[in-house]
Amino acid sequence: MNAAVNPIRAAIDSAAPVLDGWGLPAALPDTLPPVAPFDPELLPAEIRGWVMDISHRMQCPPDFTAVGAITALSSLIGARAVVQPKTRDDWQVVPNLWGLIIGNPGVMKSPALSETLRPLNRLEAKAREGFEAEREEWSLSVKVAELQNEANARDAKGVAVKDPAKARELLRPVDLPVSPLERRFIVNDATVEKLGEFMATNPWGFLAYRDEIHGLLKGMDREGQEGARAFYLQGYDGNQGYTFDRIGRGTVRIERVCIAMLGGIQPGKIQSYVRDAVAGGAGDDGLLQRFGLTVWPDITSTFKNVDQWPDTHAKQQASDVFDRLAAIEVEDEPRVWRFNDQAQALFDEWRVPFETEVRGGDLHPALVAHLSKYRKLIPALALVFAMIDSPDAGTVNAEALARALDWSVYLRSHAERLYSAAVMPETGAAKALLSKIRSKALGSSFTPREVVRHCWAGLTTTDTVRKAAETLADYEYLRLDSIQTGGRPSERYDINPRLWGAAA
Repeated sequence: MNAAVNPIRAAIDSAAPVLDGWGLPAALPDTLPPVAPFDPELLPAEIRGWVMDISHRMQCPPDFTAVGAITALSSLIGARAVVQPKTRDDWQVVPNLWGLIIGNPGVMKSPALSETLRPLNRLEAKAREGFEAEREEWSLSVKVAELQNEANARDAKGVAVKDPAKARELLRPVDLPVSPLERRFIVNDATVEKLGEFMATNPWGFLAYRDEIHGLLKGMDREGQEGARAFYLQGYDGNQGYTFDRIGRGTVRIERVCIAMLGGIQPGKIQSYVRDAVAGGAGDDGLLQRFGLTVWPDITSTFKNVDQWPDTHAKQQASDVFDRLAAIEVEDEPRVWRFNDQAQALFDEWRVPFETEVRGGDLHPALVAHLSKYRKLIPALALVFAMIDSPDAGTVNAEALARALDWSVYLRSHAERLYSAAVMPETGAAKALLSKIRSKALGSSFTPREVVRHCWAGLTTTDTVRKAAETLADYEYLRLDSIQTGGRPSERYDINPRLWGAAA
């Protein structure tokens, strides 16, 4: 092929003495695998318009608002209802769900979750107002009982000599009224001990919401926080008891630990956490895999300024759903739901190939651990969808289960993106470094320290730059040249001159 046909190849060939020993750079692999887009049909009609309206007005991915809404609704059900996925087995699933939304700063993670949690916050405020009124009445009743005891004591003193039996009767204390209990719907930042106190008075569950959940995850990784991790792990099951033994506080027994959890996190932080967990770090105990409703959507670069009133009808429709689920009453045991015949056949049909794949040994262990939680996620989602439509039906129909199975396909693509951080090269920083190399901001060679001095985004530590450079070296963009200085060798990376030929 002549120079007229391929001028780039001709330029490279003319520089052969300079390029001696350098190969052609290969394309870097994509940092993230593709994910399925969110389909509004995944949502029940009762909340679909409200969720999509928030997403449209905020110009944020509907994945964020959908996960926020479903997780919040699952927290209202908590352990008040369970579903038995088998016809002749007592295996029960509690529908408390864990949601995690992943996105860079500025993509409206927090505003989206705040908006979807408005109905829950409204219920919280209403419950607090009612509790304060009950507590005021209780306080007055306590004071009246105390005054009665004081009056009886004075009367007993007057008759103690003549009528000891009557004095003893008068000294019997008047029973104090039982203190009212405050129902909590949402808890933000609380210690595990405080969560235990909330759970003791709210045994059917509530939502633990953290705007930025990375702090919670890393905090539980620290030494001495093993009890906190155990508590949260137990809270995911939703039907297990827990006992606190503390010096000074004694023993506190909680009949049932049921927690729904929701939060957001940035991609870099979750990728780092995933790598540590998969490598056998403190997070390698299945806590991360319990976030079944994890979404990491693509963010479009286009933005439309939307300034319109909320959809009042859709908002009221969704608010009614929250009110119906919040009003569920139970006594000692949760209400047991079952699949109808069609739903049962559909669930059995899904589970056999699912279990075969999970046990097949072809998937990464981290992804297997995540997918194995779908044994709970699918029945739980189906129950939530069924109760959104009719909280008193008692049976889950095939439509609700089919919607849950559609969610499993959608969510799996996001899980594969999440765990790709553990099985794919770390190319994010490598691409950032390559961009600076192509702009000729580093000359013909550089050291990691020289790159760090520029304070470029994603290239702020020598370790990050070194790993990025090693990745680029694997793909023939760079070559390491260790310079002996009499002490520790200096790491300098030479840039493949073919880049300049190609750029020309």
